[in-house]
Amino acid sequence: MRIRKGFKVQSVGGENIILLQGTYGVDTTKIMSFNQTSLFLWNLYENKDFTVEQVATSIIEEFGIDRDLALKDAAAWIDALVQNRLIELQ
Repeated sequence: MRIRKGFKVQSVGGENIILLQGTYGVDTTKIMSFNQTSLFLWNLYENKDFTVEQVATSIIEEFGIDRDLALKDAAAWIDALVQNRLIELQ
């Protein structure tokens, strides 16, 4: 899987966000806010293919948490991106 091109994280009022534009003429614009871990992962994998295992390993290396928690966090991060159509599944 890979993060879709064309989306950029912006810092607004101290928050790291992505604006998700809805269908033209329909007010479905959303804002997705990133915490420190989400921003780290986005910056790390923005132009790379990745798996849940790779994301979990990156979390472990950066934040020093145990593998089970890292796998849950990695899956949750990927699920949020999939739900908001920010990932291309290959």
